[in-house]
Amino acid sequence: MLAAIWAQDENGLIGKEDVMPWHLPNDLQFFKNTTENNTIVMGRTTFEGMNKRALPNRQTIILTTDKHYQADNVIVMHCIAEVLNYEKNYDGIVFITGGSKVYDSFLPYCDIIYRTVIHESFEGDTYIPEVNWDDWTMIDISEGTLDEKNNYSHSFETYKRKQN
Repeated sequence: MLAAIWAQDENGLIGKEDVMPWHLPNDLQFFKNTTENNTIVMGRTTFEGMNKRALPNRQTIILTTDKHYQADNVIVMHCIAEVLNYEKNYDGIVFITGGSKVYDSFLPYCDIIYRTVIHESFEGDTYIPEVNWDDWTMIDISEGTLDEKNNYSHSFETYKRKQN
């Protein structure tokens, strides 16, 4: 199964200078709990924005057109077809985790979307691509907890692709 997971502000912003423009531990924990023991796919720029650090308890695939790109503890792939072929032969969930171009390439193939909406507006330079929400049904929503570490109102939403 192929799923996309992201956090965005009210305007669809997902990044600023290759990193997230907010700090929200609840969302980081949601991401960890949702993606652990599965595979995550991200573009090279997103990976480098994480200091080239593969996340524990996940197989990480880096998607790049650079045929010579190497990094520790990851699989490097060079095209969408490679990732889709991997997903066909994988028992778990393959999560698309960014950036914007990677989401744009894979959203047509995704079965599930996990979206955290932060009910604020931030400054940044990267937005989630246009999603045709008519193709999706919300199957779950929950409000995030506000506390001293999580000071932005937020909700966790799960969508399933509608069957034709």
